[in-house]
Amino acid sequence: MIVEMRTYTFQPGKLREWLPYFEKERFPIQQKHLGKLLGYYTADTGELNQVVQLWAYETFEDRAARRAALWSDPEWLNPSKSTMHMIVKQESKLLLPTAFSPKV
Repeated sequence: MIVEMRTYTFQPGKLREWLPYFEKERFPIQQKHLGKLLGYYTADTGELNQVVQLWAYETFEDRAARRAALWSDPEWLNPSKSTMHMIVKQESKLLLPTAFSPKV
């Protein structure tokens, strides 16, 4: 199992606008393709205006297949629904569990 941690940093003031829109319009498409969501979080301390997503995948191949399915979905690709103009920076890390990590 691997966990992908995706961190998005937004323009100041845009996160408040983005969250309800994304929850209603974009998140259902992600859920349809990406599988097991471990959490969607906002930063309250440190670097602000951030959202962190945690997604669990069985393997690297599982992740690649699920992300390919997301990026081939016409609903996801609809440019009128894109929120990329609100994002300043994005980062993705693939995390591997230690032998003593709890199973998720």
